[in-house]
Amino acid sequence: MTYAQTLDFLYSKLPMFTRVGAVAIKKDLHNTLAMCKALGNPQNKFKSIHIAGTNGKGSTSHMLAAIFQKAGYKTGLYTSPHLKDFRERIRVNGKMVSKAFVKDFVNEQKKLIQEIEPSFFEVTVAMAFDYFAKQKVDVAIIEVGLGGRLDSTNIIMPELSVITNISLDHTNILGNTLPEIAFEKAGIIKPNIPVIIGERHLETEAVFITKATAQNANISFAEDVVDITNIKKNANYLSANFNFKNGEQLENLKSDLTGSYQTKNLLTVLASVDQLNKIGVNISLDAVKDALRNVKKITGLQGRWQTLSKNPLVICDTGHNKAGITEVLQNINQTPHQNLHFVIGMVNDKDISGVLALLPKNATYYFCQPNLERALNVQQLYNQAKNYQLVGKTYLSVKEAFVTAKANAKPNDLVFVGGSTFVVAEVL
Repeated sequence: MTYAQTLDFLYSKLPMFTRVGAVAIKKDLHNTLAMCKALGNPQNKFKSIHIAGTNGKGSTSHMLAAIFQKAGYKTGLYTSPHLKDFRERIRVNGKMVSKAFVKDFVNEQKKLIQEIEPSFFEVTVAMAFDYFAKQKVDVAIIEVGLGGRLDSTNIIMPELSVITNISLDHTNILGNTLPEIAFEKAGIIKPNIPVIIGERHLETEAVFITKATAQNANISFAEDVVDITNIKKNANYLSANFNFKNGEQLENLKSDLTGSYQTKNLLTVLASVDQLNKIGVNISLDAVKDALRNVKKITGLQGRWQTLSKNPLVICDTGHNKAGITEVLQNINQTPHQNLHFVIGMVNDKDISGVLALLPKNATYYFCQPNLERALNVQQLYNQAKNYQLVGKTYLSVKEAFVTAKANAKPNDLVFVGGSTFVVAEVL
């Protein structure tokens, strides 16, 4: 197969969560284990950091990858979903996996794939592990796809496990309460492997402590390791002072990820670095500062409170559940603008009404649907939005909605694009 035919095979022939939803999820790790066994268990040939969480795990993964690179380690990074290019999912030192490797891997493993009948995600995970092993990376940052306990990535034995936060998302798969969702995320906690929890929450704290105790895993909550003061923000950087409980200080640390929600992720990342240094990884504070100033440049991260253009100001963000949209709206409120033009589309297995109830009524909405089977029909979105007094029009495509919003916006207005990772992907 050519590279284009290879992608078509992966996208159309294999069950893919981003396309069809929960039916693509396998209920155990059998397929991933079988594929990796046939590949010689590549996941055992490199060190790794495992990152789960409802929101923030993508940003946290990219920050840690940037830090390891600046500290001199050859660093793999596995994330999902991709925004523009399939190969975004698999990177080494910020560089995407080659088209040739993707093509050769699928061609060579096609018989195995047809025998095992794995999902798209299971094949992608095995591909990433095989690539990292062949590239002889020093460490790979591995982001969980969904949940944790039964996620395909959960066959690794990492140096550190990280759980960013817990909020309601994918409730049809992970559970309807925060403790139920926390139980699934806590499934990445391994015997004798330290774990960092990004946020302490009354409903989930006991779940993590119980699991860590059962696994004899040293558990730390980020706020007990480091605190944050003097937060400032401009168009280019988010800056703050960080004070470690061991006495170390990072003054005026700057991050090029400027969403206000990144303060939570920064606490998680710095607590993780502190723990990594305790177990013998050598990461200097200078490497941390240099990396966090340049995460987007080093890793290629996109879609996190990202400015696309100015006059009018156009910003996109992949936040797509109630917790994520709450953070987005906080950032919108902090951004000077006259009128708000909101380009929005969603997928059909989210808490649609919960998100719509949060949105401001004084914005002009451009309702659309991303180009995938899981997309919420634009007319349904429009009808539900009317129940919350949200005013706007429907558009046949994300592109049409976006172009119209930009055309209608005056120089001092703000055009925001979001509601779904896939809407952001199409605009990018």
